[in-house]
Amino acid sequence: MEAVLTATAIGKRFPGVVALSDVDIELLAGEVHALVGENGAGKSTLIKVLTGVYAPDGGTLTYRDRAVHFGRPQDAQAAGISTVYQEVNLVPLQSVASNLFLGREPRTRFGLVDFREMHRRARELLGSYGIDVEVTRPLRTLGMGVQQMVAVARAADTGADTKARVVILDEPTSSLEPREVGTLFGIVERLKADGVAVLYVSHRLDELYRICDRVTVLRDGRLVHNGPMAELPRLRLVAMMLGRDLEEVRRDGATRFDGERTAADAPPVLDAIGLTAKHRLDGVDVTVRPGEIVGLGGLLGAGRSETAMAIAGALPLDSGMVMVAGKRLRTGSVGAAMRAGVVLLPEDRKADGILPELSVRENIVLAALPRLSAAGVVSRRRQDAIVATFMRRLRIKAASPDQRVGELSGGNQQKVLLARLLCTRPKVLLLDEPTRGIDVGAKAEVQALVDELAAEGLGVVLISSEFDEVVEGSDAIVVLREGRVVANLAGAEVTEPALLAALAEEGE
Repeated sequence: MEAVLTATAIGKRFPGVVALSDVDIELLAGEVHALVGENGAGKSTLIKVLTGVYAPDGGTLTYRDRAVHFGRPQDAQAAGISTVYQEVNLVPLQSVASNLFLGREPRTRFGLVDFREMHRRARELLGSYGIDVEVTRPLRTLGMGVQQMVAVARAADTGADTKARVVILDEPTSSLEPREVGTLFGIVERLKADGVAVLYVSHRLDELYRICDRVTVLRDGRLVHNGPMAELPRLRLVAMMLGRDLEEVRRDGATRFDGERTAADAPPVLDAIGLTAKHRLDGVDVTVRPGEIVGLGGLLGAGRSETAMAIAGALPLDSGMVMVAGKRLRTGSVGAAMRAGVVLLPEDRKADGILPELSVRENIVLAALPRLSAAGVVSRRRQDAIVATFMRRLRIKAASPDQRVGELSGGNQQKVLLARLLCTRPKVLLLDEPTRGIDVGAKAEVQALVDELAAEGLGVVLISSEFDEVVEGSDAIVVLREGRVVANLAGAEVTEPALLAALAEEGE
């Protein structure tokens, strides 16, 4: 196969950190190439070097048999290198069609945007990939999964203006339902057939072995392995990513919750009753006791995130109430919820969580500033103590507490958000996709931490699109469909077959 994009001996340094050291990767036409590694391994940095976001400090890039230097992302895009990041980088207030053709809108002979033609092309493009959505709708009115599919379709569009030669997909299925994952894989197969080189970044091993031809493994900014995907056993791949002995991984497993928790026999720390919001929630009840992890099961759009937002005061309710440790909470107020000890880790950390221009320290202590101040003066010593504690406990990889959060990997950004919540000493922790986009090692750390927090008496509500994660991580599961509770599973009933059966029965 023809090499489309080759990176040789790539190096990249930041103050105090070697992000990449002598990394090689070769992307071939008509092939899907996996890029894997723990968060902080250098994957995001390598992608940014390939696409002109960062200039490499060493090494060379060869694109279609020519040495190249992309001074900015627009140069890479113009050459035919498209990237879809895990967090959708589109314009939420614009229509689906406008996002698909942003910067290359069809024009009338008078130079105006030809909306009729743009809508026609948009319907044709999305239809060719099996994506059924009204192209005139604002993008923000669609679910995260559909937004992600629109972003992929935009990147994959091989129009006459800029024919895609390389498409980079960064955690493309993190927001997708199983049906949408099938649609995405259809797009990928079509790209392969068209001779496009696809760089595929994911932490979901099943996907990698299903769709990828070759794999590059990074660890701590260095190349660990290049080779055919089918020739690398799964456990060896995990061992390479973690830098651990193969027998140790085989003995301990890669990722799982403890599974040995017992909820405290005590009055509920959280009792949400009859949560109702028009077109979103219909009489949802959720009860959590100290030391208990309650999962919210269901497909995307079932009302899982809406339930968590309602409990946390971020979604106004038409009716219903929330009790925290026996006291009624004023709903519709995030501040009141936080003062009562209810905190939410949001699904979209980029839009609703991190402040990328602020430091790790500032992001962590943000919610705890009132507790750290005396007479309006914030104690730097107390800040440093708290930040050091949580950076150590959560194993946050950063050059220093003063490094900008926006420079960290996705998994470390997630840990910073979790540290911010724990600084407030909560009673109830609402986790919406806490392991989304997190590598195998970091995922195990987060899951172990959730178990530890529950063992300390914290009440936890867990949301995950991965059914096995909800089952492994939960003492009980509230199953939702179309904003309603369709089943409550507890004890021996907490199994994946029981969860699927509850969803299937309601859908009949």
